[in-house]
Amino acid sequence: MRPSKRAADEMRAVSLERNVARYAEGSCLVKFGNTHVLCTASLEDKPPMWLRGQGRGWVTAEYAMLPRATHTRTRRESTSGKPSGRTQEIQRLIGRSLRAVTDLKGLGERQISIDCDVLQADGGTRTASITGAWVALHDCLKWMRGRSIIKDMPLKDRVAAVSCGVYKGQTVLDLDYDEDSAAETDANFVMTGKGGIVEVQMTAENETFDEAQLAAMLGLAKSGIARLAEMQQAAVA
Repeated sequence: MRPSKRAADEMRAVSLERNVARYAEGSCLVKFGNTHVLCTASLEDKPPMWLRGQGRGWVTAEYAMLPRATHTRTRRESTSGKPSGRTQEIQRLIGRSLRAVTDLKGLGERQISIDCDVLQADGGTRTASITGAWVALHDCLKWMRGRSIIKDMPLKDRVAAVSCGVYKGQTVLDLDYDEDSAAETDANFVMTGKGGIVEVQMTAENETFDEAQLAAMLGLAKSGIARLAEMQQAAVA
């Protein structure tokens, strides 16, 4: 039995609330159960220095966890002078995931910066961030098109993410903190709305996993991300 009493293939309650940040060109408050992340998209009318003159834009991301997003206060990384290795890894993952479904030439020589700030953490902060960040990105691009900054929507597909794992010998979908901290295997899947795989992160924590468990986790991830993609589509419709 899972600590949350959910079935193995059951996700936490998910919600996507748009337009929650007044000044951002796009924003979404995403909730995966008790994990809450504020995602904002900000337009910058120039690309990074290294990309200038190439006729294409860029989508980048920053990720942060508020000091009391967890049970005990954690120090703001800005006070230490640089983000931790974990933070850098997550924000690069978010950026890669969004760029996988964005036509960067269609964006023109501009950059969209996505900020994902974890308000409350209960496992799966990176997967929630990716899922909500796509909605914020979509709305930023829609804002741009409405002002004739771009002609067409340069989005090729939706992209979402979900965690899977092996918990007490059972493959389960969308791990919360209690499961994540005790799982034998922890995995994160990033996939498009059409089912294409963008990235898979998978680690055996205490015991190795076999091909059957790998296939089972992939199957759970496909079904979970299909549901998330449908929610994204409904949210922006």
